[in-house]
Amino acid sequence: MSNATTPDGAPRRTALDALHRSLGATMTDFAGWDMPLRYASEREEHTAVRTRAGLFDLSHMGEITVSGPQAVDLLNYALVGNIGTVGTGRARYTMICREDGGIVDDLIVYRLEDTVYMVVANAGNAQVVLDALTARAAGFDAEVRDDRDAYALIAVQGPESPGILASVTDADLDGLKYYAGLPGTVAGVPALIARTGYTGEDGFELFVAPADAEPLWRALTEAGAAAGLIPCGLSCRDTLRLEAGMPLYGHELTTALTPFDAGLGRVVKFDKTSHGDDFVGRKALEAAAAQAESAPPRRLVGLIAQGRRVPRAGMSVVAGGQVVGEVTSGAPSPTLGRPIAMAYVDAAYAEAGTEGVGVDIRGAHEPYDVVALPFYKRQK
Repeated sequence: MSNATTPDGAPRRTALDALHRSLGATMTDFAGWDMPLRYASEREEHTAVRTRAGLFDLSHMGEITVSGPQAVDLLNYALVGNIGTVGTGRARYTMICREDGGIVDDLIVYRLEDTVYMVVANAGNAQVVLDALTARAAGFDAEVRDDRDAYALIAVQGPESPGILASVTDADLDGLKYYAGLPGTVAGVPALIARTGYTGEDGFELFVAPADAEPLWRALTEAGAAAGLIPCGLSCRDTLRLEAGMPLYGHELTTALTPFDAGLGRVVKFDKTSHGDDFVGRKALEAAAAQAESAPPRRLVGLIAQGRRVPRAGMSVVAGGQVVGEVTSGAPSPTLGRPIAMAYVDAAYAEAGTEGVGVDIRGAHEPYDVVALPFYKRQK
């Protein structure tokens, strides 16, 4: 199955497409892919992940392999994080930025071997990230390879996920820390087993050959049946990540924002002395860091509705008759039982407990409580 756009411009399909349809999934076009939005009830899928376990097809994500003697030097130059401190078998959340500091994408980088790294980009940005890494590789003894066709990606997320996965693998899951990955065999299928996810719960992401995706999905479905595992679509993945305060590219993260604007300045490492300190966007990000120290214009906050109306991305945040911010993501929260939103608001209104803040929903100023993110944090 190719990642190239289909000749007729139709959405691309993952290796699990026929299986999703056989399960009655409602499909949707997401970043040029036909993906399952939901199978039955979004609320039930969301609750399953929070309380039991859910199974996701994430094969639309973009895998790019960077290898060679200077792979780490290239990544340190191309990305804002310090990849030199990532141990073999570990992963790091980072970003790739433009010269002006604007966020091109947020990424996870896995160090698979001594000089082999896998960069995982968001589906809608995979080509842009691939092109940027390829351009930035000039002068480095390193190879950038498009591996989007080499992998299908299946995620098992939720409190029951370690037990479910342990029943079909001999891999040392207990020894696998958060943001780590190890090669193993799952239900007879070779996989990179990563303890990562986008739900706010414990869970795993399994990178496998596309031909192995369907047998693995069926084996996990069978293994998880008694624990209450169900297939889950992109809709509940969005409400899960929103409750967990996790940013979504195109909403909380854009090329118009730097990591410091997004409250994620911690991912930018100016001191990369072991592999040279220069990286794309450094000057602009130093200025953004100084601005964030003195007086950040807006801050990312959580909003919880006092009423029942659901805020949506792009709606204005208001206070005292003035527009003081903008909603970036909003949805009903199954866990909180009320609508929630993330929004960038003027610093004067960003403190938790600030009163008099509302969202303009079709002309009505609905009252909201300002809270610190995340809305939900799992008990460990």
